[in-house]
Amino acid sequence: MAITRRHLLQGTAAAALAPGLGLTPTIFAIAPAYADDAPGGLKWRHAISTFGDVKYPADFKRYDYVNPSAPKGGVVRLFEFGTFDNFNMVIQGVKGSLAGGVGQIIETLTTRSMDEPSTAYGLLADAAAYPDDFSYVIYRLNPAARWHDGKPVTPEDVIFSFDAFKANSPMYNAYYRHIVKCEKSGDREVKFVFDMPGNRELPSIAGEVPVLPRHWWEGTDAQGRKRDVTATTLEIPLGSGPYRIKEFVAARSVVLERVADYWGKDIPVNVGQNNFDEIRYEFFRDDSVGREAFKADQLDWFAERSGKQWSTAYDFPAVTEKRVIKEKFTNSASGRMQGFGLNLRRPLFADVRVRRAFNYAYDWETSDRLLSNGEYHRCGSYFDGIPEFMATGVPEGAELKILETIRDKVPAELFTTPYKNPVGGNEEASRANLREAARLLKEAGFENRDRKLVDPSGKPVSVEFLCGDPGDERGVLFYKPYLERLGMTVSIRTVDSVQYQNRLRSFDFDVTTTVWGQSLSPGNEQRDFFGSDAADRPGSRNRPGIKNPAVDALIERIIFAKDRADLVAACKALDRVLLWNCYVVPQFAAGFERAARWDRLSRPDPLPKYGVTGFPNLWWWDAEKAAKISKRS
Repeated sequence: MAITRRHLLQGTAAAALAPGLGLTPTIFAIAPAYADDAPGGLKWRHAISTFGDVKYPADFKRYDYVNPSAPKGGVVRLFEFGTFDNFNMVIQGVKGSLAGGVGQIIETLTTRSMDEPSTAYGLLADAAAYPDDFSYVIYRLNPAARWHDGKPVTPEDVIFSFDAFKANSPMYNAYYRHIVKCEKSGDREVKFVFDMPGNRELPSIAGEVPVLPRHWWEGTDAQGRKRDVTATTLEIPLGSGPYRIKEFVAARSVVLERVADYWGKDIPVNVGQNNFDEIRYEFFRDDSVGREAFKADQLDWFAERSGKQWSTAYDFPAVTEKRVIKEKFTNSASGRMQGFGLNLRRPLFADVRVRRAFNYAYDWETSDRLLSNGEYHRCGSYFDGIPEFMATGVPEGAELKILETIRDKVPAELFTTPYKNPVGGNEEASRANLREAARLLKEAGFENRDRKLVDPSGKPVSVEFLCGDPGDERGVLFYKPYLERLGMTVSIRTVDSVQYQNRLRSFDFDVTTTVWGQSLSPGNEQRDFFGSDAADRPGSRNRPGIKNPAVDALIERIIFAKDRADLVAACKALDRVLLWNCYVVPQFAAGFERAARWDRLSRPDPLPKYGVTGFPNLWWWDAEKAAKISKRS
């Protein structure tokens, strides 16, 4: 699917994760105005873009990349990793484990096009208006928008939702920090007021608020108990989207059914989409079990995360007979950093030299060759996959000017030396890297006593790697002996998904795999990724606990960038500062996604440029084959 900021806010490592930010001449552009006036002499607009002009005019009928004649029907069965105990989006990341598919029943004011980098068109809202100084935005609700119980979507619903998310979700609280008020401004209008002018992306991201039914959440359940938006729940929630939850088995499966009288089925942004009658999410605690279920035709689609398994595990007859199709999908819409996140809240990682030593101890090249058949390249940037934001060479031009303003707060070598990860791949290189790691540790006050590494206070060094997926153990098991050769005691702790999430929320780990997804539009979410205010806030995505005034200053520079060039320079500067501070030991990046599917699934061809797969919204059952599986349980 297209990577939007909403996905980055809601998703996990696979996820991923934000909408794209703009191009010349300014970051923010808006569609041509409607004829009727909005309040304050403004003009209503049908679309908002942060990347130049919008593609589709106000009277467009559908996106170019959909198949408007795609048949409706069929049941698609999808893999979900882990488990779930919650249907309440508001407290995702704080309490419980949210069930996959909930995003299909809850809608936002706008939705993103997948053949433009960063354009949002109306969904629950049909128009937007804001002043030239970006101090507020008004959204006008579509008069046809309805909840599944038939009641209209109202400004009160939007206000209730915004307040609930901002008050109870650390992610949304950081993301919407500069939106100070959401208020009703007309019968079908809601106004988001900002704390200052000039934050050019706020009008757009305000439209990403998931809208909940106030009347349902303020009501009572079948037993007469008052619902609580701050608590986990397995009561099937009311939504407004193209699907509703039909049934579920707690922790094991969720079945969505297409809403026959869905209010928005014929609006342009939905034509040709939401084609399956049912979407079934089956939960597995292990990729290998899910993969075998796919091979046994118990799943229709499987996104493969392992390069080695992609090369070796798909030799069964259905692949040879072309009944199972393997595809790689290029990811043009996002970047990422994935690495072993080092918890700076632990005294062990307070010194950058220790963190750098951990990087020198990791022979990534050999790991990739042995564990992934050389499928990947190593992350060398926090924006890996988006070249224009990646720090390369030494800083110059606009980036250098920005870094000069914080010269006293950043490592001096970043001005004169390009950042490079250590390179291994053979015994000689690995030994040289371990010698450098040992030198850095000694320089930081660590010593080897009786072949055991001790810190400056004389305490033996022990490190626990926290894993939430048995598949992650392979990479840690490879890394473990290299750290042990330095004298460390290394343990691996693999826990179930609920315990894993709880430990992440409370930052109860030494080292764990950490992923940040980046879009073409870096902005306010960077505070939750790397900002000091998020470092100690439970549930934030600042997993390492970064508290760095230089990083904070660069985040503000990104958020308040005056134009695209300023944004690019600020992103490069942030990337460079993060890299030189060694907050993670970088792992792998691919630039593509792998998936296998049974051939009864069909898709538009070509896929949209900024949609990785567009699955499952854009896909459909093959019309001739659907009848053969219609009786399948």
